[in-house]
Parts: sequence; structure tokens; C-alpha cells
Amino acid sequence: MHRAFGLAEVPEFDPFLMLDDFSSGNSEDYAQGFPWHPHRGIETVTYMLSGEVAHVDSMGNKGVIGPNSLQWMTAGSGIIHQEMPNPKIEPITGFQLWVNLPKKEKMMQSRYQDVLPEQINTISLNGVKVKVIAGSWNNVVGSIRDLMINPLYLDVTLLDGATFECGLSESDTAFVYVFSGTAAIDPHLTPIIASSVALLSNGDTVKIYAPNGAVRFLLVAGKPLGEPIAWHGPIVMNTKEELKKAFAELNDGTFIK
Repeated sequence: MHRAFGLAEVPEFDPFLMLDDFSSGNSEDYAQGFPWHPHRGIETVTYMLSGEVAHVDSMGNKGVIGPNSLQWMTAGSGIIHQEMPNPKIEPITGFQLWVNLPKKEKMMQSRYQDVLPEQINTISLNGVKVKVIAGSWNNVVGSIRDLMINPLYLDVTLLDGATFECGLSESDTAFVYVFSGTAAIDPHLTPIIASSVALLSNGDTVKIYAPNGAVRFLLVAGKPLGEPIAWHGPIVMNTKEELKKAFAELNDGTFIK
């Protein structure tokens, strides 16, 4: 598992908390999976390109996230679940993004939004292929709707020499995570190689090039919350007192609302 960014970078990536790239061709790397654990105060976005992850939770929900599928889970007031990759399938390629919830929504009801491959809205144009997961691009609206921070989440593939352009809000936090090939944002800047993340400066447009072969990357953007963060393990609240209460409820069996 490769962590593109996490706790140390949170102030710069607000409202995004963490991005993990869990890709491997060796089932021994991922067979142990992610056993039972709680979440509160965040949303987890699991996007699979290959392999399978079975999920089950304390409320009786269960299912399988397969190739080119995704699950946007809003933990809200609390959920206990496990996510277990299928070790019989190699390779596995996927990402998990953590999105912070606004203070007023941290104790909202838990929910899932599951999207199958055929439900992901996709557009191809001039050597550019874009899967619109959330938000919109070129008048194509994402499959995930009704989110608390209305983020943009795109999976973009560029053929050699192609250029991708996207309008952004100047106040948004935006980043690019390249997972195949090498991308360039400006000829005078250091290229973004595979397994690298680039945090974008403020602006209303980003242009990304494929200067030397095909490239594939995630583009994610959202409005910063600007709220205090109290984070311990899988729970993210606004104060230490709220964290202490969450773990006390875990211990006494009142965590699930």
C-alpha cells in the first residue's frame, strides 16, 4: 500500500484527509485485508480498477466492489465494517480516498452509494478519456450525487501527446495523483511521475499534458472546510472531547446510532 498523502499534509489538502493506492500483483501483500474497524465523521471512497474487495458492516450491509466499480461510504455518526480483498484474484489495483465531513454533518446517518462499471459516466474526446465519478466535466455529470462537500473526482487517461483541461474554482483544494505514466502541468515544472501526487496552486483552470507516452491520473478537488481536526485512527472529529466520546462509545457498545 502506498500512501500518497495523509495526516501530516492534512492542512494543505483540506477537505481531503488521505489517499491510499493499494496495488499489487502478489496476493500475499493484501490477503490480510482490512479487518473489522470503526469510522465516524468521514467518508471513505473505494475505487477499484482490478481485483475484488468484499465489505460487510455491523448493520448487516454487505457486497463486493469489483473491477471498475466504486463505493462512496458516508460513515457519519458511526459504522463498524471490514474490507477484505479476494486473494484468489491477482493483481489488485485500487484507491481509497478519505473525505472529511463538515462539523454539522459529522453525526449524520451512515449510508452507501455503490456504482457499477456501466454506471460510471465516461467521455472520450481528442485522445482524452475521462470517467466522471463525482462533480462534472464537459457537461458530463458524475455518478455519485448528493455529497456533503460537492467534490470533483475524475479518472483521466491521456494518449501520448494529448492535453486535458478542466475548470476549477479558485477557492478549491485540488490535487493530481498519477498512477501510470508521466504527466506534465507546465513544461517548466518537474514532471509528475507514477505514484506521485501534486497539490495544485489556486487558479480557475488546470491543463495536464502527456508529453512522453500515455498517462493516467486522478484529479480531485473540493472546497476546504477550514474547521478544526481531531484525528485518531479511523475516526475524525473536530475536538479531542468528541474523539474521547467516540472511543468511549466503542467500548460500551453505543457507537452505532
